[in-house]
Amino acid sequence: MEPMLARSSPSIPDGEGWLYEPKWDGFRTIAYIDGNEIFLESRGGRPLGRYFPELVTGIPNAVRSRCVLDGEIVIMGPAGLAFDSLQMRLHPAESRVRRLSAEIPASFVAFDILAEGEEDLRPAPLATRRLRLERLLASVRPPVFMTPATTDSATAADWFQRFEGAGFDGIIAKRLDGAYQPGVRGWTKIKHLRTADCVVGGFRWLKDNEGVAVGSLLLGLYGPDGTFHHVGHTSSFSAKEKRELVAFLEPYLASNPGEGFGAGRTPGTPSRWTQGKDAGWVRLRPELVCEVTFDYLQGMRMRHAAAFRRWRPDKPPAACGFDQFEAPIPAELRAVFES
Repeated sequence: MEPMLARSSPSIPDGEGWLYEPKWDGFRTIAYIDGNEIFLESRGGRPLGRYFPELVTGIPNAVRSRCVLDGEIVIMGPAGLAFDSLQMRLHPAESRVRRLSAEIPASFVAFDILAEGEEDLRPAPLATRRLRLERLLASVRPPVFMTPATTDSATAADWFQRFEGAGFDGIIAKRLDGAYQPGVRGWTKIKHLRTADCVVGGFRWLKDNEGVAVGSLLLGLYGPDGTFHHVGHTSSFSAKEKRELVAFLEPYLASNPGEGFGAGRTPGTPSRWTQGKDAGWVRLRPELVCEVTFDYLQGMRMRHAAAFRRWRPDKPPAACGFDQFEAPIPAELRAVFES
């Protein structure tokens, strides 16, 4: 069964009849539970059980009911949601899967109930389904948890700001009178758009335009120990700007292979400005700082391409670190996993 989906919106909808939830950053999962038997299915219809043996045994022990739940498989670390750790769990070797299930166990956060017993709850309004979910999970035990939810748009706006530092990438808004529609984008998602000051450590040529136009700038940040790491790229320039960047970047070409990316995370193997073919990327001295917008920082990299906003000649490169994203985990989210 396909899960119900959401369409993007630039702002949180206001008014009567909305339920707001944090947007969990994990693996969307439909959990079919029947006694001691369980089937975990991804959004794309992929079985997930073999990768999460702790959930295969833990969910039926926690939910003593025949039901179908919609939710997310997540890993909550000391600094918030750990999507990189979650990706590590998708490994073909069973021995590694078993080891990681003990070292970095996952949890299942439920936010909807689609069936209970013989009753198909999908046609029921969300308000009814939420009450059924709360009743079912009233005394549930780990590794199963229930998502926080509110009908107050002001609370949702507060969550939108404060939950970002814990790895959540926005808010989901749902109509309380809405039925569950598999495969339909009937919910609304409001995602963060964050800004960052990054150092330009290199660039890639525009395809088939080497020496003529720049394709993308390679962005870097400094870790706590001073190591320079590649975190993403931006290519949001017009055709004219991409041609102008060639002359603009030339004074910053690195002559020393030890400058810029190298000790930390790198984009790949660098090439020289004068080479006749594109072998990777061109190294720059880490002196240029630019401000970009992006949606989410996953570990040490931006999940998607960033959008260039402006150059920041007033910003020293050494001040562009990961510390500009650090934030405490809100008490409401700690309470989900500590209750």
